[in-house]
Order: sequence, then structure tokens, then C-alpha cells
Amino acid sequence: MTFRLLTYNILNGGVGRTEAIARVINGCAPDLVLLQEATDPANVERLAQATGMADWRAFRRQSLGFLSRRPVSFCQWVRPRISRHAFVEVVPAGDHVRVFGVHLSAVHAAWTEQRRVFELRALLRSIAHHKDGFHVLAGDFNTVAPGDPFEVNRLPWRLRPLMWLSGGSVRWRTIQTIIDEGYVDAFKSLHPADPGMTLPTTDPHIRIDYVFVPKPHAGRVLACDVVRDPAAVGASDHFPVVADFQID
Repeated sequence: MTFRLLTYNILNGGVGRTEAIARVINGCAPDLVLLQEATDPANVERLAQATGMADWRAFRRQSLGFLSRRPVSFCQWVRPRISRHAFVEVVPAGDHVRVFGVHLSAVHAAWTEQRRVFELRALLRSIAHHKDGFHVLAGDFNTVAPGDPFEVNRLPWRLRPLMWLSGGSVRWRTIQTIIDEGYVDAFKSLHPADPGMTLPTTDPHIRIDYVFVPKPHAGRVLACDVVRDPAAVGASDHFPVVADFQID
């Protein structure tokens, strides 16, 4: 049996774009959608109705939400003290998979990268008791993997001074930290030569949306792709990422 996961930053609660977002989601036919910037519960409810999802959760001023094809058997939000956003844990009913949704702190600079490392380590400590079982970490990590391209001159003008103030470069450690903890980057494991850019949809030049699984379960990853559907360009500033897993 397979399980399809979609991770999708819908930008500012999806205000004014729910129909476009629903078209993108329906085009992927996922079993579970992890949402970032899902800060408007009314819009998430509209998305659930438009995509035929049986269950959903979202809370005002809370970035992480979800849509589920089946009712979920368990979900919780956990916010470590250091984290800007809570993490969400979802277990869809009848599916032998546990999913953790992530939205790490934004802005590309040396000090924010340090914060993201702290946030990630806090998450990993909180889920350490699940480390040996099959689970998925996915979402908007707001950071670049070591060796991935990062062009400072393509950042918005308002963000470039932050890079200059932090020395003009960033030691990208967040993604390396999760890999060192024994996780596999699902997209890169299947597409090592594809840069997999997810942001912005109008001029994609950076990859900050990821799906990870523990290395012993890497063989469960059947597919992982950036959803480069033209409909996604107007739906959000992020392209979503979709992944298929073998779960039995």
C-alpha cells in the first residue's frame, strides 16, 4: 500500500487564492497535505471542502495545519521554547506512518541559520522515541542544503542587507544537521542532479522545502518531486513537494 504526502506553504493563509491552491492539491491527489502559513482556519476549511478531505486542522496565528483524506487517529502541536513555530505531528487513521510538519524560522542570515539549527535539534529531541520507526519530516525548512546554489544577488532588496551584516555568507548547517542525525533527503536521493528549486514560483532559484525519512527506511520512498504545475505559480510563492511512500 502506498501513501502520498504533499507539503505546501500556501503564503499568508492562502487569502484570496483558495481555489487556485485547491486546484494544485487536487492535481496531486494526496492522502495528507502538510500546510505552512495556514493561519486562516476558514480558508483551510474551504480547502478541505474543495479537495474532498475528511479531516483538517488549523489555528489562527499558527503556521502549521493539515488536510487529510482520512480522519486522523492522532495529531498534536508542540512548540519548543526556542522555536518560532510549533511543529505538528499527524498520524492518519489506518496508515502506518507518522508525519511531522516543520516550518523553521525565516530570513537568510548567519544568526537565523543558528536559530534554525536550535529549532531543528529541539524537534529531533522531542521525537527521539520515534527514531527507530518509520516517520517523515517535511515542510518549509527556510534554509539551503550544503552545496546547493544560493545567489545573494537574487534575494529581494529588503533582505540583502541582512546577508551583508552577517558577513555576506552563511554556513548552511541545518540540513547537514538532519542528515548527520541519520535522515535522508528524499528528493535528492532520487534526483541528485536536479536542483529542485521551490521558491519563488515566478523565478525559482532556491530550494527550502524538503521531505526527510530515517536512513533505514529510505527504500520506502517511491517518488519525490517538486510540483511544477503552472497553476502553482499564481497559487503561492512556493512550489509544493509531493512524495509517495510504501507503508506496508
